[in-house]
Amino acid sequence: MSIVAAFMVPHPPMIVPEVGRGSENQVEKTIKAYEKVADEIAALKPETIIISSPHSVMYSDYFHISPGAGATGSFADFGAPQVRFDVDYDEELVKKICTLAETSHFPAGTLGEKRPELDHGTMVPLWFITKKYKDFKLVRMGLSGYDLLKHYEYGMMIKNAVESLGRRIVYVASGDLSHKLQDYGPYGFAEEGPVYDKRIMDVCSGGRFGELFDFDENFCEKAAECGHKSFVIMAGTLDGKAVEATQYSHEDVTGVGYGICSFIPKGDDDGRHFLDARLKLVENELIEKSKKSDAYVKLARASAEYYVKNGEVLPLPEDVAPELLNVRAGAFVSIHKFGALRGCIGTIASTQKNLALEIIENAVSAVSKDPRFQPVTEDELKYLDINVDVLGEAEKISSPAELDVKKYGVIVQSGYKRGLLLPDLDGVDTVEQQISIARRKGGIAPDEKVDLFRFEVVRHY
Repeated sequence: MSIVAAFMVPHPPMIVPEVGRGSENQVEKTIKAYEKVADEIAALKPETIIISSPHSVMYSDYFHISPGAGATGSFADFGAPQVRFDVDYDEELVKKICTLAETSHFPAGTLGEKRPELDHGTMVPLWFITKKYKDFKLVRMGLSGYDLLKHYEYGMMIKNAVESLGRRIVYVASGDLSHKLQDYGPYGFAEEGPVYDKRIMDVCSGGRFGELFDFDENFCEKAAECGHKSFVIMAGTLDGKAVEATQYSHEDVTGVGYGICSFIPKGDDDGRHFLDARLKLVENELIEKSKKSDAYVKLARASAEYYVKNGEVLPLPEDVAPELLNVRAGAFVSIHKFGALRGCIGTIASTQKNLALEIIENAVSAVSKDPRFQPVTEDELKYLDINVDVLGEAEKISSPAELDVKKYGVIVQSGYKRGLLLPDLDGVDTVEQQISIARRKGGIAPDEKVDLFRFEVVRHY
């Protein structure tokens, strides 16, 4: 056996009557759809239910799976301590997933447990399910800071673990949609909110899982969704399967989007290996882009690839463009993978004899020394998008009014502490954001007095 059904569900605590105390009546359509999901799960009689929750333990570089024999939880944080759960975990399935992760060097497992109590992203689905069906074990897992393709790959690994054990499994992807659908909502309104909800419901109700990768990270952040990566893991568990997808409900009456869909596998379908297709597409696009890259980016890529493959710094090539040898300047090398930042290191002013050496050194640092990321591995190289920013001379300014996030980068300095942010970055739309991020990068407190500097860059793609 394998995954016999999967469901996309929300997790508003107020939907539980003891928490909502009448306010749950606002989402009657969602309640009825949830009850239908519970009825279908009861009819399927799964041995195990897997729930992925955005509110379980989460790390930037690791997929956490709840360890142990089981866990308890309650809605005490929401004023209803009497609503409690006591669940048994499927330790054998957890062990199998961990074994597959270890043998394939995939960053998932049971390490780093810091909140063993069940979270509301898990308990809301359980509240509906356990009213209709209780004869199951649970696997609870969190999301990560990795890109969407990594989450899909995780789902594929879960699928392999399930199939190897012959389990009869239902997968529940817990996640709310946009939290910014209405001005009166708890998080206000953003124009990206309704767009996200419309797109995600259209994609999921059509079972077009490959399109889940098309949601830009910055767009999702502005829409303030919390379930997208949960849905992507679920899609990965159904990789290579024909799917009958059905939308049960969508509501946004509270200012937060709640969507419910079911996905019933209907046999193998070689046209639905979405990760393989996306990886090939990305690889081909980057091959074409690299053919058009200028001398700056070609040198940065050559340096990055040489270091990752050989563990040594690239010797200065004989055919370097003269323009890189006859000038000194600070430079940043930025690396993205599948649209997400993978490394970015640079220098404010020149530290080398020429710009060519500056780029070579900073490319090495970007793939190996950015403290936010693990070093780049050789199998990642073909998926890396690289650009180079050459910095102009910084000038001191007297006011944030002299900044423009599209035109100028900013340096924020307080004594020996200094933070820098490049201009024209996705997701940085205001001067206030720009300065705030630069402060954080420099370890400078929000209320600490600072000097401001601005600079321009020439960006090479």
